[in-house]
Amino acid sequence: MKNTTSSPTGDSAGLLGEVEGTLQGHRDGHGFLIPDDGSSDIYLSSQETHAVMHGDRLRVRVVRFDKRGRPEGKVLEILERKKRPLIGRLLLESGIWLVAPEDRRMGQDILIPKNGIANATAGQVVAVELTEPPSLYSQPVGRVVEVLGEIDDPGMEIEIAVRKYDVPHRFSPDTLAQSAKLPEKLRAADLKHRIDLRDVPLVTIDGEDARDFDDAVYCEPFKQGRGKKAFEGWRLLVAIADVSHYVKPGEPLDADAYERATSVYFPRRVIPMLPEKLSNGLCSLNPYEDRLSMVCDMLVSTDGTVTAYQFYPAVICSHARFTYTEVAAILANTHGPEAAKRRELVPHLLHLHEVYRALLGERHRRGAIDFETTETQIVCDDNGRIEKIIPRTRNDAHRLIEEAMLAANTCSADFIQGSKHPSLYRVHEGPTPEKRQTLQNYLRSLGISVGISDDPSPREFQQLAEATKNRPDAQQIHTMLLRSMQQAIYTGTNSGHFGLAYPAYTHFTSPIRRYPDLLVHRVIKCLLAGKRYTLDAAKMNVPQAPKRPGRPPPPNPADARNEAERWEVVGAHCSANERRADEASRDVEAWLKCRYMRDRLGEEFAGTVSAVTSFGLFVQLDALYVEGLVHITELGGEYYRFDEARQELRGERTGIRYATGARVQVQVSRVDLDGRRIDFRLVRDGDDLRAPSRGSGAKPSGKASGKAPAKKRAPKTAVEALEEVRQTDRDVKQGRKAVVAGLHPVKAARKAAKKTAAKAAPRKRR
Repeated sequence: MKNTTSSPTGDSAGLLGEVEGTLQGHRDGHGFLIPDDGSSDIYLSSQETHAVMHGDRLRVRVVRFDKRGRPEGKVLEILERKKRPLIGRLLLESGIWLVAPEDRRMGQDILIPKNGIANATAGQVVAVELTEPPSLYSQPVGRVVEVLGEIDDPGMEIEIAVRKYDVPHRFSPDTLAQSAKLPEKLRAADLKHRIDLRDVPLVTIDGEDARDFDDAVYCEPFKQGRGKKAFEGWRLLVAIADVSHYVKPGEPLDADAYERATSVYFPRRVIPMLPEKLSNGLCSLNPYEDRLSMVCDMLVSTDGTVTAYQFYPAVICSHARFTYTEVAAILANTHGPEAAKRRELVPHLLHLHEVYRALLGERHRRGAIDFETTETQIVCDDNGRIEKIIPRTRNDAHRLIEEAMLAANTCSADFIQGSKHPSLYRVHEGPTPEKRQTLQNYLRSLGISVGISDDPSPREFQQLAEATKNRPDAQQIHTMLLRSMQQAIYTGTNSGHFGLAYPAYTHFTSPIRRYPDLLVHRVIKCLLAGKRYTLDAAKMNVPQAPKRPGRPPPPNPADARNEAERWEVVGAHCSANERRADEASRDVEAWLKCRYMRDRLGEEFAGTVSAVTSFGLFVQLDALYVEGLVHITELGGEYYRFDEARQELRGERTGIRYATGARVQVQVSRVDLDGRRIDFRLVRDGDDLRAPSRGSGAKPSGKASGKAPAKKRAPKTAVEALEEVRQTDRDVKQGRKAVVAGLHPVKAARKAAKKTAAKAAPRKRR
């Protein structure tokens, strides 16, 4: 049925128009249809969602629009049920077995017959397969297909996440069999047609907890020629594990690697893209062991320009396994104890640092964006629970490896593009017009004079970052700059990398853990051999990339009309699985943080407002690096208006403002482990909130405003503070009632205060 009336919002679906899309459920029972055409979400009441579940594909008719022009729909047809086991806890209530889904967006509990609980017991986490879908008059029915264990078992949060997000975590029997047949060491046949670099002192530099080593580096000064043609700079070698030698197209190893598309990293556990025999063995550049590699051999001039490069297969032997901390210590003190242990390799590390400084200078000249963000590391105990959360500090060793990898990636992109061969590029586009306008309004509201043009360049963003880096709210401004840009994706169409200011960029340096890198290696090898790599999508008989809400489902690679379309589809698959891995990792970290904070209920912490929404403030705690929500109902008994341009909440009666960057004192009030949510409440000190009106500093004290500073009071207990908040709200409501009754608000407040004091005073004995 075609649209009969255009919508108030200008979307394609008008009144009585029919729309197809994916249901996104809500924990309260209602839901939203995410249309395939990218138009506005359509609200579905709990009555409409009773017969469907989160993830189902539906056809919906728009039946009305609310006062704000938002569409509301009626379900006409269920196009496709989401087919996958659901994860939840098995419960026994009044003699009835049921499973409460882990994903609260499912909206309904699943009934389990007595003969369908397998060997599970009440309280355990189980995987359930639906045997009867929900209907208008009945709940869904299912049976237990897997028992995961108790909710408090170590690592249970990871077991839940990999199933909740459909992360493949078991290799197929064919893959395991093929992996078992691989040799333990290099054979003579493996060394044919390779450059022998085993005498070159390449080294690996990684984190302390790294288990697989993708890359090794080496640098030496290099001079060539005389006069105008003279070259002075460095020769930089980046050797990458040659995974393509072992993982061939169409084989079981390749099928499983493509299905996963990436390794997934959790605290204390990794779901690898390749079996351990490859990821930690044959393909890992372990120290003092011969390994096959693909080498990017570059000449870097003193101004940081890569003037020449070549790729070739080689055999190498890593001369040392360094950590970032160790290299940073050696660079800081070449005569210290760390340097004494590796004396023969110190000159090579110094050369690496020299070429890094040159590459960094070229990065600044081309205007690449370089935001300093705080990343955290979760340290767990033996039971898999958080012991502490610490910030990751980036030093010159991190940046040294980063610049070397960027140089190799750009050379691979240039080599492939120059050969006019299809491949996967890593594309990062700048802000859309809508996001650019939102960013401009935000900067204008802060009084920042440095703006952005209608067609912004990376240099403009970097200049903004430099101009605001010393502000107290710099972290929030940089976050807004990042949010204004689009997400990086893999695609067969090169559009450049906005953030790095590269005209072409691809991923070459991590084939152990990223499938796009493996494809790039195959393309380069074919080009070196004078051949052309054909993406045989028909052999990739694996599940395709899941459909993204708001976008049409990707076509099957086997049905692609041409080679370019097949590369696009493979890129979409790798991008989707990259997002899936990120979501699963964030889910596990959120669960661990909730468990961590559950033992701190009632405790008070200082924090910074990291984001402002229409429903409250997100606050990140200073000491713990944990984020939680201060709901708008916790901000006092008045109406707060959300200013999207300023990213702040402003009280209409008092004028109190809460903006990103504001310093606040909060108390942990509630932890919802199932919902992955931590709730805070603001701590009050008399009538003075310990929060600034803007992110530029604290609220003026009594001395600064001409009033005597208030006496410091003893800290209240959580019960006393809560009672004070309730009493304040009662006083405000009493004042409003008095206004309605015609009584002056000041007199009403005095009358309410006297009444409260009279109740609190002890009665005299008669």
